[in-house]
Amino acid sequence: MATSRVVPMKTTQMKSAQISKPGGDFEIVEREIPEPDAGHVRIKVQACGVCHSDVLTKEGYWPGIQYPRVPGHEVAGVIDEVGAGVSAWKKGQRIGVGWHGGQDNTCRECRRGDFRNCRNLKVCGISYDGGYQQYMVAPVEALVSIPETLSDVDAAPLLCAGITTYNALRHSGAFPGDLVAVQGIGGLGHLGVQFANKFGYKVAAIGRGAENAALAKKLGASVYIDSQATKAAEELQKLGGAQVILATAPSSKAMSELIDGLGPNGKLMVVGATFDPIEVTPLQLISGSRAIQGWASGTPADSEDTLRFAELSGVRPMIETYPLEKAAEAYARMLSGKAEFRVVLTM
Repeated sequence: MATSRVVPMKTTQMKSAQISKPGGDFEIVEREIPEPDAGHVRIKVQACGVCHSDVLTKEGYWPGIQYPRVPGHEVAGVIDEVGAGVSAWKKGQRIGVGWHGGQDNTCRECRRGDFRNCRNLKVCGISYDGGYQQYMVAPVEALVSIPETLSDVDAAPLLCAGITTYNALRHSGAFPGDLVAVQGIGGLGHLGVQFANKFGYKVAAIGRGAENAALAKKLGASVYIDSQATKAAEELQKLGGAQVILATAPSSKAMSELIDGLGPNGKLMVVGATFDPIEVTPLQLISGSRAIQGWASGTPADSEDTLRFAELSGVRPMIETYPLEKAAEAYARMLSGKAEFRVVLTM
């Protein structure tokens, strides 16, 4: 007697953690799995980091966001389907998407190859739905190849916190042996200390409280400065003055207090995003020819450099994982400042 074989139906639904309006709560909803347009791929998301910049989507601080919107710009996964005209990327390939979600290729900056400063930059999780979901679609110019030896949960935070600190440091002008200070031992700072150490700098980690000293040394700091117990700028001057201070903690007051810790031709590299002003006098900058520069992540090519360097050097994020269904809890944990040190959603 012949038997019929039951063929399972291909699912067309997925789970997403969306925001329906500025300041709204996370909603776990069922959505149709999207189809990739020409020049795009569909990604089966394996992990997505929860970044402080996701507040821009959650609270509607970025102008022009269309809701409902799914946040998430630290995406690690595999290509599930490719759109028309996509030939350089294949189904099953491990890829990621970071902050840089695409560029227009027509503005003056793009025509000069400065894609990072595209006038019409697309941001994953802001310009289009990001990685707080099981599947997402992204343009090919946003894709980052992930080395096989890096796990999804390790790779995800490196696509924002990692590239931001790595890229800022390698463009800072500091040379091996120079004194480089990292302000903050948090989500960005704990990676900044590791990268600075692997670059061959003498690393001074600046944190609040003596309890961070052991961790800072473990991450690769030569010196730990407790900004609650001492004046960090004076301590840096005792060490000869910092060639670079990488400001990772989003406190303009703390950044302002460090400017006098810069040595001659020293530079304050600002990567910790905040809305209040940094206070500095012209005399502080003129004396010693000091500079302040902001730095925003980088291109997918920069992300690939970051991942390869992390793979070779052993730099890894310290993470806490949450399932997608607990996106609200994960986001709250990130905002609390108590996470050690990056929060990652897993699918």
